[in-house]
Amino acid sequence: MHELKDPRIDPMTSVTKVEVAPDLKTCRAYISVLGSQDSLEDTVRGLKQAEGFIRHELASTVNLRNTPSIHFIPDTSIAYGVGMSHRIDEVIAEDERRRAESASESPAAEEDGEA
Repeated sequence: MHELKDPRIDPMTSVTKVEVAPDLKTCRAYISVLGSQDSLEDTVRGLKQAEGFIRHELASTVNLRNTPSIHFIPDTSIAYGVGMSHRIDEVIAEDERRRAESASESPAAEEDGEA
């Protein structure tokens, strides 16, 4: 993280999943960024540009016969999950608001019926 100096790579970048081919020649790295879609796209472009450097670092760290080529893929699942969580919270808040309104209207309706 500290070795890559590309300003396109967002500091809040996460690798969410890595799938390595059975022959260990290729891998898919799913990338997520806490930020906008543009930031995610810029980060993926920056990582693709830095693939050679990343492969070199990987080769010096992991003892493999072949160092896999890396395909960086944007992962929007976290953003999707956060969006769904916000929607659920909105539905719950709306439901609670409606219940509070109906509860405040119910005693007034009962008093009108008794008179």
